[in-house]
Amino acid sequence: MENNIRNFAIISHIDHGKSTLADRFLEMTGTIEKRKMKEQFLDTMDLERERGITIKLQPVRMEYEFKNHPHRFSPSRREGEKEGVGVDSKYILNLIDTPGHVDFSYEVSRSLAAVEGAILLVDATKGVQAQTLANLSLAQQQGLTIVPAINKIDLPGARIAEVEDEVINVLNQYKIPPSPRLRESEAGSLPFTKWGGEQIYKISGKEGTGVEELLQAVITKVPPPKIDNNQPFRALVFDSNYDVYKGVLVYVRMVDGQIQRGDKIIFMASGARVEVIEAGIFTPALKSTDKLSAGEIGYIATGLKEVALCRVGDTITNVIARSDSALAGERRSNPAESSNITGSLASPSRERSGPRPVGSRDDNKVKPLPGYREPRPMVFASFYPSTSSGQNHQNHNEAQDYNQLRDALGKLKLSDAALVFEPENSDALGRGFKCGFLGMLHLEIVAERLRREYDLELIVTTPSVVYQVKKKNGEELVIYSPQQLPDPSAIDAIREPWVRLEVIGPSEYLGVVMKLLQTIGGTYLDTQYLGTERVVISYEAPLREIIVDFYDKLKSATSGYASMGYELIGWREDDLVRLDILVAQEAVEAFSRIVPRHKAPSEGRATVEKLKEILPAQLFAVALQAAVGGKIVAREDLATRRKDVTAKLYGGDVTRKNKLLDKQKKGKKKMRERGSVNIPPEVFLKVLKK
Repeated sequence: MENNIRNFAIISHIDHGKSTLADRFLEMTGTIEKRKMKEQFLDTMDLERERGITIKLQPVRMEYEFKNHPHRFSPSRREGEKEGVGVDSKYILNLIDTPGHVDFSYEVSRSLAAVEGAILLVDATKGVQAQTLANLSLAQQQGLTIVPAINKIDLPGARIAEVEDEVINVLNQYKIPPSPRLRESEAGSLPFTKWGGEQIYKISGKEGTGVEELLQAVITKVPPPKIDNNQPFRALVFDSNYDVYKGVLVYVRMVDGQIQRGDKIIFMASGARVEVIEAGIFTPALKSTDKLSAGEIGYIATGLKEVALCRVGDTITNVIARSDSALAGERRSNPAESSNITGSLASPSRERSGPRPVGSRDDNKVKPLPGYREPRPMVFASFYPSTSSGQNHQNHNEAQDYNQLRDALGKLKLSDAALVFEPENSDALGRGFKCGFLGMLHLEIVAERLRREYDLELIVTTPSVVYQVKKKNGEELVIYSPQQLPDPSAIDAIREPWVRLEVIGPSEYLGVVMKLLQTIGGTYLDTQYLGTERVVISYEAPLREIIVDFYDKLKSATSGYASMGYELIGWREDDLVRLDILVAQEAVEAFSRIVPRHKAPSEGRATVEKLKEILPAQLFAVALQAAVGGKIVAREDLATRRKDVTAKLYGGDVTRKNKLLDKQKKGKKKMRERGSVNIPPEVFLKVLKK
């Protein structure tokens, strides 16, 4: 049966039609009845449908009878080996629909670790874009078979011939072979075969044109899973979710052996031992089956309530196959490859999942599967329950909201492997959590899910990146927030992360893109052309300049045609300072940020001016100030709201009026001395969005 299994993913840039193509596959294979079919069927979250993007990877199992295929592959190698002609065979197709936004590339990497092939989808109207290249690079690292396709050929603005040339150039540039290598021994001796136009499939996911031919190409070109039936049960965890009744559900790619209800299993990294409550497949709804066998993609219900025990990238095996001593040796020998169990920011060196060293003394025992490197968070912000701020909150309510936020983050962490968090305290905002994200969209999605799914009102601080601080006494610190920055007199140097940025767009916008790039204080590298009308600009820049609103500015400057992608290249020193925002002489930690010294006055003025616009008027004068190291660099005054205390007077002696006005003046003086400003949660959000 394993010879008739094909595991594949769809990868592309955002909004190139992955989910629509998946819909056609579901219709064509009869996986979903026509009366139940709806657009973006695999996008189950409300946020995905509202934004029109895929956020969460979604697997689905389809069955397809292929009546006229030229050849099939033996399971002896992942790359495949031609072995005769098959007739009228029914195939099991396991598809994983992946996100396309740069922030969710970790979802793509997890999907590609569980499959043998990938459809590279390119929009005929937009051509190759940033995440096209990034996702293709991930697929190449996994050694996957690539099936390229140009989508949306039915649109009036389709540039089929031009985009075909772009795709061919990229595939040849990355040296992606047009077909799987026949034998490993021949791989080094065979010359690289270049792609031709006949190998690029032209389809319309909306109309269904060419979709069946593409699905058949997946069957003929993507090899079946490599299986060793002599090995004990092993499975790779590539995702997870939480069910109220079944506990933690782990999404697995079965590598060796089989599993069924009642079997005892062990998570090799965490050491958790459980009995399988249920095993099944994705149709795309969860469907229980008698067993899961090698080569298949499915889920296992563990009954676990602790989300930290099921880590993405872990290997599951039978308890029988692992002795306690072998497990202990495994824990000692595993190198650090990912974040620790709790997703803490503070201790990245704790126990982590990863492959065991080759040649260990326990080679006859089950070995963990080679894992992939889990991404590190690039953007940090703090989440606080809104009831934690202000003077009138009750301790009971604050503790209750804090616990709700902690539980909600823990559950989101289970289905979002890139999210990390740890508790923190703020004098102004109370108790909350410092959270790490892959980018601004990732931050927005997590915050919105917390509000919608868990009914939480949040205060979100200004996002920042991680910094490395060297003190004059030789001590080195890693800080995630401006509040952790030591006194300026004790700092010797501050280093920040830099990225290699690639911007792809029409050549006519080259000038405006270069002008925009000059504003972020980076270094120009080079310019390359994809065909005659598309250009790739490479640039090095500080990550802090990219994470907040650079993408929006790029889209605006290029009328929406340009795209961008970036990767971390290292750390560089800069003259950085902490910018504090004071409201009524009190520093508001949520507004603090780390900025270059020469930009502090302009950024401070922009913030206090915006606060002046959106803060509600008070009964006393309020100073809005921006400060660096105690020095005020910008100031605005919030307008005073005056109560008409003389409204009830109807003539008479003027001394009565003067007494009321004097009393009001004294009261306002006391308010200035003792009063504080309660900042509504929506103000924090508006300032955050710049």
